[in-house]
Amino acid sequence: MNQGPIIVACEYPYSTSLVWQALTRPEQLRQWLFEPIDEFKAEVSFTTQFDVCVEEQSYTHLWEVSEVQPESRLVYRWRYVGYDGDSSVCWQLRPAGKGSHLVLTHSGVESFPQDDPIFARETGVAGWEYLLNKSLRSFLERVSK
Repeated sequence: MNQGPIIVACEYPYSTSLVWQALTRPEQLRQWLFEPIDEFKAEVSFTTQFDVCVEEQSYTHLWEVSEVQPESRLVYRWRYVGYDGDSSVCWQLRPAGKGSHLVLTHSGVESFPQDDPIFARETGVAGWEYLLNKSLRSFLERVSK
């Protein structure tokens, strides 16, 4: 069983500024990440919580921003109300040619209850792969026009 972090890297033909906005503006996060996100600020100590329903089960997400380097690095603590576990999501962004290189690292996934398939590593890998390679990519394509 792999206990390391989930890491997904992507190249986008869009500026780091455009990608950063997609990672930090709540009205944009709602369009490609999680629709229920009411508020988000790329500010250290900012906290937010929102519910996401999966297979008729609601999971209350708790995020707390711990590091911000504008247009470069964003880190937040990621937990769930009523479940053991504590993880960290790190977004690292840098220019790459005429576009951007984005690396997502989700550490601590193994600390969540492994008897719930929603917390399984495979679910996390598949989810992040979809979100970065399909959902975010499509969103960036739409807003770049």
